[in-house]
Amino acid sequence: MGSFLNKLFKVDERYLKKIEKRAEAVLALEEEYAALSEEELKAKTPYFKQYIQDGLAQGKTCKEVTDEILPEAFATCREAAKRVLNQFPFKVQIMGAIVLNDGDVAEMRTGEGKTLTCTMSVYLNALTGRGVHVVTVNEYLASRDAEWMGNIYRYLGLTVGCNSRALAPSEKKAAYACDITYTTNSEVGFDYLRDNMVTTVEARVLRPLYMAVIDECDSILIDESRTPLIISGGNKQTANYYITADRFAKSLSSRHYEIDLKTKTCHLTDEGNDAAQRMFGIKNIYAMEHADLIHNIHQALKANYIMTRDVDYMVKENAIVIVDQFTGRMLPGRQYSDGLHQAIEAKENVKVRRESKTLATITFQNFFNKYEKKAGMTGTALTEEQEFRQIYGMDVIVVPTNRPVQRIDHEDSVYCTRKEKLNAIVNEVIESNKKGQPVLVGTITIEASEEISALLTKKRIKHQVLNAKFHEREAEIVADAGQM
Repeated sequence: MGSFLNKLFKVDERYLKKIEKRAEAVLALEEEYAALSEEELKAKTPYFKQYIQDGLAQGKTCKEVTDEILPEAFATCREAAKRVLNQFPFKVQIMGAIVLNDGDVAEMRTGEGKTLTCTMSVYLNALTGRGVHVVTVNEYLASRDAEWMGNIYRYLGLTVGCNSRALAPSEKKAAYACDITYTTNSEVGFDYLRDNMVTTVEARVLRPLYMAVIDECDSILIDESRTPLIISGGNKQTANYYITADRFAKSLSSRHYEIDLKTKTCHLTDEGNDAAQRMFGIKNIYAMEHADLIHNIHQALKANYIMTRDVDYMVKENAIVIVDQFTGRMLPGRQYSDGLHQAIEAKENVKVRRESKTLATITFQNFFNKYEKKAGMTGTALTEEQEFRQIYGMDVIVVPTNRPVQRIDHEDSVYCTRKEKLNAIVNEVIESNKKGQPVLVGTITIEASEEISALLTKKRIKHQVLNAKFHEREAEIVADAGQM
């Protein structure tokens, strides 16, 4: 086992040495490119574009021809970043950009500048004219980066677009027609589904999928990889079916149903079946003609006894809004499928909208595998290295930090009970609070954030809660974070 691990680390070391050598070729051009005038630097973009077109005409592949001009293109983008943003990528950032250009995952520690790192790889691949998608986890990051890093690309003569949920199809088409498009993973996925439902080719908004550079790729490609994106349409049953099933579910006691927490399902017991047959005046609830009724009852049971308000969903402006289980953010406009959304609406006594049927669906895993080339960056990917290789054919490369890390990363602390864990968190906060250190406590659900908030209030520790309930005030809360 030891010799295998040594061999593995040697392979990584050898690969890093190769990347370092290629990064040094970029660094070697630093002085030459610093001496270029503004016109000379901007003239590099049309020169590179022509070089790529000539190479492709000679029968070379996109990868071969972009690799040939990599040092010059990276040096151009690096110099532009210095002039436009006053930010000059370090050697390790050039190494990270090379990893991205090779179609792999660059693991870079938080604070090492992943946003700037990807610009060099994005610039090089955008020169092909086939469109590069920079994929982020939320619309705020997409618009921020399109504006901020977009200054580099615009300075060098490339076009930059930002795709968001609110755009009309014509605006989306214009955003995707740009050399570089910033978007979120869910929005580009839904655009792909909508494109496959249009009646004319002209109505499509996307071009053929060439390259995606995915930020926080472990969250998008691994954690959410099996999450289906679903487009619904048409309608099935009226609201009364769900309200009747909900009243029945609420009338039951624990002996009438069984909960399977692992599969998040809820079923009637024999006593529950008898109660249903009595209430609906039928002999056999499982007969074929009552298939819709039993389905509605199961969804009503799930809504009432498994789905939790302020954890799985929220009630906002007389509507049910789903809460993202990974980020704790609200997902307006999304619905649970298969009648579950309507069952929750009946449970919470809000207006029940008509259920729709699935018209198109795809998972993030299948969607991102449709790109000809994809790359990812994150601070934590090594633990999922095997999945990245098996599912996406991507290697995870740990890029060293620019300076040695001074921070001490302690081992995880494990507690026997939840109560002990929460008390330990609160005590840790109290200790830091005494020293005047700002503290950020991250939780998975709204419920957990409020539980810790209640404990801190008990101990008279002043604090702010930031969860999906207060997301409108996010910028305000974050702006004041860390103040005494």
